[in-house]
Amino acid sequence: MKKERRWREEVLRRMERLADQRPNDAVKLAFLTEAQAACIDQLDLRALTELKRHGNGAVEIKLVDKMAALERLYEMAKESGEGADAFLKALEQSVEQGGGGRPCS
Repeated sequence: MKKERRWREEVLRRMERLADQRPNDAVKLAFLTEAQAACIDQLDLRALTELKRHGNGAVEIKLVDKMAALERLYEMAKESGEGADAFLKALEQSVEQGGGGRPCS
């Protein structure tokens, strides 16, 4: 039972982080030059699901569906008996802590 609870808490924590991810570093990645390639390790790319750079200069970026993550988080909170209040409190704390990546020069 404890193992299942820890697993559930870990899943919730990760989903909260995905729902709160900003696309800043994914956009930075799309426009890095070869000289800046070392910066990749500093980027927070959890929100990125797909990146395509085309020969004509076009860039396609696909990110995590935040609304789907939030909806699933809400459902999981309801199932666990924590309810909407606990879910919203955790979401507010996550927003207050901020997000986004680190600068890369």
